Amino acid sequence: MFNGFNILRSMRTFLLADNQDITRKGIAALLYEEGLSGQTTEVKTRKELQEKLHTYPAAVVVLDYTLFDFSSLQQMLIIKDKAKESSWILFSDELAEHFLRNALISDPTLSIVMKHDTVDDIREALRHAVYNKVWLCESAEHILHHSEPVVATPGLLTASEKAILHEISLGKTTKEIAWEKNLSFHTVNSHRKNIFRKLEVNNVQEAVKYAIKAGIFDMTDYYI
Repeated sequence: MFNGFNILRSMRTFLLADNQDITRKGIAALLYEEGLSGQTTEVKTRKELQEKLHTYPAAVVVLDYTLFDFSSLQQMLIIKDKAKESSWILFSDELAEHFLRNALISDPTLSIVMKHDTVDDIREALRHAVYNKVWLCESAEHILHHSEPVVATPGLLTASEKAILHEISLGKTTKEIAWEKNLSFHTVNSHRKNIFRKLEVNNVQEAVKYAIKAGIFDMTDYYI
């Protein structure tokens, strides 16, 4: 059985779906240390991920949903479902409670680990995924088993937050917004986190949808 596990370890391909350079390098280093890096491939868009899953249908996907171009949880789950032999780890700085609950209820095979979790926890998530086992970090376990569902009531954005959301909708990075508005990176990043928390969204695509519906952003702004 042990030899069989070693064969499985060497055959799994890891798809690193994270647009943060340091995170991809960190995960690649952990995979190497654990002897799990038979093949590691970076993907930066939803389209690339779909193409790689077609080539490697039994891959382990390490995904930062908040930095990827999924428009919704459902879109992500549809892509995952088409590669039924794949294993997925959601690996982000922060995910909204309602998002995590819906994700885990919709697909109990998802593994969850946060970037602020210990290295040992991250290692365990990677090891479990190789053997098609689920790993949930402490916060995900708590949400799944102890939290009560709540009705989503997004908080109102301040004028500053609306201005930041408009710039985000234009495709600008936190660094670019900080430079143009003469603000610190920390200030803009704090605004960004507050916006996502209030709107209960997890990535830029979801935030832009809200901005358009709320009249904060108009697509014609792209051409001005």
